[in-house]
Amino acid sequence: MSAPTRQRILITGASSGLGEGMARRFADQGRALALAARRTERLDALADELRSTAAQVATARLDVTDLETVPTTFARLRDELGGLDRVIVNAGVGKGAPIGTGKASANIETVQTNLVGALAQIEAALEIFRAQNAGHLVLISSISAVRGLPKAQAAYSASKAGLSALGQGLQAEFAGSPIRVSVLLPGYIETDINRGVKTKLLTDTESGVDAMVKAVESEDEWVPVPGWPWRPISAALHHLPAGITRRMV
Repeated sequence: MSAPTRQRILITGASSGLGEGMARRFADQGRALALAARRTERLDALADELRSTAAQVATARLDVTDLETVPTTFARLRDELGGLDRVIVNAGVGKGAPIGTGKASANIETVQTNLVGALAQIEAALEIFRAQNAGHLVLISSISAVRGLPKAQAAYSASKAGLSALGQGLQAEFAGSPIRVSVLLPGYIETDINRGVKTKLLTDTESGVDAMVKAVESEDEWVPVPGWPWRPISAALHHLPAGITRRMV
């Protein structure tokens, strides 16, 4: 299905980072946007800015760990836009600590947001898509889902691995149907989560957002982002022996 068909797009975690960046790109293309995030001041300021180019902008405060509000919020945004053609499950956190060091709350919050909260969003999105018999579900996972990371990143990579597994299961279920499911695996892109990361593999925000939007529009099932260098790195992490990959992560 061609990209222009996906005119009505819901993005969670839209007040900053990759969510904000994608919202800006889709607004520039004249799409209709439903934007959800916890920080309403930032979200409303962004929406006011985008209304000059977007076909429509609807907003809602959403904490994805407040599981009961997720389906009602999605339904309200769907009604405001007159339907949803694409949902981008992007909301997430990057907190964490080495497991067993007395900081379990950070790791539990990470899993609750990135996996349980994501599942609540997937449930809400697919209820809408099943009723429509059409839609594109985009799950923003991570390269860290390919091979578990150590120390403070262990719970984060586990949460993203779980999200990727959900996506793969749904791809099998909806294969050949009008409902498409894409799993995007960003590498290091300069956002609030990655700010301060010292690596030559860090992609600047603008280039990273461009790559993300291109990957979304491709509607491919499994997309490391940006393709270079993360596609070969992803393959290496998946296939090489643990003794080698441990030195890579």
